[in-house]
Amino acid sequence: MTDSTSETLEEVGRGGLPLWVWGGIALVAALVIGGAIFLAVRGDKLASLPPSPPGMVCVPAGEFIMGSDEGASDEQPVHTVYLDAFYIDQTEVTNAQYQKCVQAGGCDPPVKTTFYDHADYAQRPVVYVSWSDADAYCRWAGKRLPTEAEWEKAARGTDGRTYPWGEGLDCDHAHYAECGASTVLVGSKPKGASPYGALDMVGNVWEWVADWYAPGYYSQSPGRNPPGPDSGTARVLRGGSWHSNQRFARCAYRVGGNPRYWYFYVGFRCARGSK
Repeated sequence: MTDSTSETLEEVGRGGLPLWVWGGIALVAALVIGGAIFLAVRGDKLASLPPSPPGMVCVPAGEFIMGSDEGASDEQPVHTVYLDAFYIDQTEVTNAQYQKCVQAGGCDPPVKTTFYDHADYAQRPVVYVSWSDADAYCRWAGKRLPTEAEWEKAARGTDGRTYPWGEGLDCDHAHYAECGASTVLVGSKPKGASPYGALDMVGNVWEWVADWYAPGYYSQSPGRNPPGPDSGTARVLRGGSWHSNQRFARCAYRVGGNPRYWYFYVGFRCARGSK
C-alpha cells in the first residue's frame, strides 16, 4: 500500500465522506438525542403532578424570588425560598361559598351582611370577616390558609415579577382604587392571571394569610417552607384591594392587620398541601 493510499483511507470514512464530516454528524445526533431525553424526563415530571382539586391551581415545588428591592423595608432583603408543591384557590372565597359554611354551622356570618345577603354579590368575595373567620372556613372546607410565602409564589411565579402577569398595572388586569368603588366578580380579570392561573392575586380584596406579621422577618426566615413568626399581634394581609392605590397593588407588598378585626375590603382564599 502506498503512502498516498494510506492518507486517503485516514481522511475518508464510510460512504466516501471525510472523517471530520462524520464526526460532526455524530455530535449533532448526540445533541438531538440528549435533548429528546431531557424533554421526555421533564415531561414525565410535569405529567406526574397530581391534578388540581376543583377550583384550585397547582403550584409546583421549587424555588422562587421573594421580596422586592424597590419596595418597603419589610419586603427586604430579597431572598430565595424553596416551597413544597401545594394547591391554592384560583379565586377568592365568594359570599355564596362562605354562606354554605355558615349554613353548615362551620362559620359565623360576616359581622356586616350588607353584601353577604345581596344576590348581586353572591359571586363577589366575602368581606367583613376576621382572620379567625377565614381560618374557620378553610378548615371547614378541608383546606387551610396559605402561608405568606405560598401566597407570594402563587402570585408571581419564580422570576420576581412585580405583578402576576409581569409588569405594568392597569384596570384590564386588576381591580384597584382607580378602577371602581367596590368589589367585582371573582375571576373577572382573566388577563391578570398568575403564572399558575391564580386570579385576582392583586386587587379586589386584601387577603388574610396564615402568618403572623413581623417587619424584619425576611432577615431571619428559613430558606425552605418558611412558616412565619411563632407569635405576634397582627396577621399578614396580601394583594391590595379595590380600595388600594397602585403602591399597595403589588405581589411583594405586605402589611399587618389585627386578626380580631374585620374590614370592608378584606377577604381570603384557601390552600392545601399536594399530598
